[in-house]
Amino acid sequence: MQVVYERCCGLDIHKRSVTACSLTPEGKAIRTFGTMTEDLLELADWLQDQGCSHVAMESTGSFWKPIYNVLEATGAFTLLVVNAQHIKAVPGRKTDVRDAEWIADLLRHGLLQPSFVPSREQRELRELIRYRQEIVDERAREVNRLQKVLEGANIKLSSVATDITGKSGWSILKALSQGETDPQELAAMAKGRMKAKHDELKRALHGVMGDHQRLMLREQLQHIEELDRRIERLTKEIGERMRPFEDALERLDTIPGVGRRIAEVIVAETGADMSQFPTAGHLASWAGMCPGNHESAGKRKSGRTRKGNVTLRRALVEAAQAAGRTRDTYLSAQFKRLAHRRGSKRAAVAVGHTILIIAYHLLKRQTTYQELGPLYFEEKQRETAVRNSVKRLERLGYQVILEPRIPA
Repeated sequence: MQVVYERCCGLDIHKRSVTACSLTPEGKAIRTFGTMTEDLLELADWLQDQGCSHVAMESTGSFWKPIYNVLEATGAFTLLVVNAQHIKAVPGRKTDVRDAEWIADLLRHGLLQPSFVPSREQRELRELIRYRQEIVDERAREVNRLQKVLEGANIKLSSVATDITGKSGWSILKALSQGETDPQELAAMAKGRMKAKHDELKRALHGVMGDHQRLMLREQLQHIEELDRRIERLTKEIGERMRPFEDALERLDTIPGVGRRIAEVIVAETGADMSQFPTAGHLASWAGMCPGNHESAGKRKSGRTRKGNVTLRRALVEAAQAAGRTRDTYLSAQFKRLAHRRGSKRAAVAVGHTILIIAYHLLKRQTTYQELGPLYFEEKQRETAVRNSVKRLERLGYQVILEPRIPA
């Protein structure tokens, strides 16, 4: 096979060690380094002494990140982070040295496809947004635990209030944690539209709360308050870092179902520059939002979606479910049409794929979303829709005569 890179190196990465194999015209050299920063700086110096221009490594968990950061800072190498599934060696002869040799050999002959690794600034933004989502998830779990405590005390607040941590619910929970037990006094703390449910609230707040439940309630309320402060701090920091992408966020915000937070996730995960993805199909494949290919012996088998960017996929499905609840939009019509035939979960993935394709073109062409309307599919398939409707009526025993309507 033709040698593409004369001086290259393959890295087999583990938690405590890195095995490096360099292939150069002078021969093969193998060394093992630790993963502390001093060891990684020594690795960088060794690679420069070997004259390596390209370095490849597997994307093994998060262990590749410190090595990538150190080697990236030198600016002396072209770095490739490769999907470990794509470079599996022949089984039965596996060692760290052989793995490093195999990676280096594949790299030398140009057989490795690098994964998309964004710039350092975008990687930092990704980490902040992913961490904020984890805190939001933890808050939701804590609210669920709080709800269990209320159920154990026979407090049925959730049966009356849609959000037990809203303004009215929060005031009532605070009073409960401080020892208030009178349903009349608790129901009087309702605000806004909850005031109209005074009698129902009074019945729901008649329970028996023990001292240990009151203690747990106080701790949970304090935890939720702390999580809210963390989310607020992270949102402020993300907002500062998102200022250069404000134009992209405004464009994405025009898509039905996509709000500010979903737009931030899309920009952080894919970047505002779509040049790294040749087509919208490449982006959908990278995100894991397109059907998989599995054909054997001429038979089409399971087309389940491939594994991709979990954070982006989750945000797109959430946006698709929100778009499905909108009125008189193209995306809501698509969601309902697919949900009727394939179910709501598959419809959400399909509409999420559509949202990602739309986002790609909005960012690439620097334009805004143009609504096609809920009748787009009917207009596109007018003749088919008319023919199917006539057949349905004829099966029901009607004779159908079609005449075009005279315009007013």
